[in-house]
Amino acid sequence: MLIPKTVLSNVIHAGLSEGASFCEIYAEENLSSLMKLKSSQTEYISGKDLGVGIRLFYGDEELYTYTNSLDEKSLLKALKSLVAGKKQRDFQKPLSKTPLTFPLTHEFPKEIKSDLNKEKNFLQKLDKELRGDSLISQCYITLNRIYKKVQIANSEGALTCDVRPYFSFHVQSIAEEGGRKEFGSKTVGQTGESLFLNEDLLKTTGRQSNKIALQNLKAEPAPAGKFPVIINKGFGGVIFHEACGHGMETTSVAKKMSVFSDKLGKKVASSCVTAFDDGTLQGQYGSIARDDEGRPSQKTCLIEKGILKNYMADRLGAQKTSYNVTGSARRQNYKFPPTSRMRNTYIDAGKSSLKEIIQDIDCGLFAETLGGGSVSPGTGNYNFSVTSARLIKKGRLDRSVKGASLVGNGLDTLSKISKVGKDLELAPGNCGSISGWVPVTVGQPPILVSELTVGGQKKGRD
Repeated sequence: MLIPKTVLSNVIHAGLSEGASFCEIYAEENLSSLMKLKSSQTEYISGKDLGVGIRLFYGDEELYTYTNSLDEKSLLKALKSLVAGKKQRDFQKPLSKTPLTFPLTHEFPKEIKSDLNKEKNFLQKLDKELRGDSLISQCYITLNRIYKKVQIANSEGALTCDVRPYFSFHVQSIAEEGGRKEFGSKTVGQTGESLFLNEDLLKTTGRQSNKIALQNLKAEPAPAGKFPVIINKGFGGVIFHEACGHGMETTSVAKKMSVFSDKLGKKVASSCVTAFDDGTLQGQYGSIARDDEGRPSQKTCLIEKGILKNYMADRLGAQKTSYNVTGSARRQNYKFPPTSRMRNTYIDAGKSSLKEIIQDIDCGLFAETLGGGSVSPGTGNYNFSVTSARLIKKGRLDRSVKGASLVGNGLDTLSKISKVGKDLELAPGNCGSISGWVPVTVGQPPILVSELTVGGQKKGRD
């Protein structure tokens, strides 16, 4: 236990005595480490952070503060500072004199240990292997590890203790020839067991990074215009995540700042599109046993055969909208109050093979891997870079191109998805919003968008 039950009970009763309708205490111990390898030199950084967040509701109004001290005196002092000048409210409930007992729902499991020397040696061997190609001039390899303990208690008598071990591995490769440089990158991530239990996965990740860099070194400038576009599996799902997923969180829905507001039960996508946000997938980077309000995680159907079925809702979002809570409350750490956030968000598998999707396209673009981009949450308009791509000519994959970007609108793109592949793949990432950055997974099978604007370096359909 990070904070004893008696202290939790006393602080929560103090919060309710200040007129709050709800009180929550979130305690966290965060151990992090980062191993970096550049120019065959290894750097290791580690740290520890500890703190507590206190949240009060006054109806639909939320007050939040945090402190790095876990003793009762410091928590009560932070609470008093939070409510300073706050008037008592008429809806205050009579306070029970009985201490909260907090039946424990989760115990802390054992910490996952690491062999730093073994990991360092492996990274150096991998770096040497990746540099074995004469055109690869540089590799950057990072291993990020987070071991987070959380304890959540509230005025309803709930108490949850949970552990979140996160592992992510990133490789960036630089290919160089004749004064030209091109980049490639690949990331894998998971929760639970160390990634080093699967060294083959890490080697494959590095090789895929090299492949993208080498492919771009020989690629031609991408054409610009409107084309049928196949967005590849895996990280291609970042477009749905950014342009659509954020609009399905009550964070934006409650404020009527989403294009998906008031569309529950209505058709928002092609009938071949079914999409989920699922926090229960074993080992995925966005998976959580309990959310940051202590609720069990769950699988939420967002879109079913083109129909919007659910939003993602936290406690306050559900309170403001009357939609069901979905176990989607998340926060970066104790410095942020939780809000509705995505976990593992993906378009579900369809029935077509990639070959079947390609064969009917006379002239189009296969967006193999996507990079970063920008989205306007209120409109769903987006612009994403394509880090590797190939042209499609007469039903076949043609030459590689570079410098492409995809420009569109989330709702419009959903309506123009005409085929969905059967090969679903998920990819890790980090998502930023008003409650900070959280680990997530995006994903999809290959999807065909019948028409999408492609930004490129030259015009036409050559």
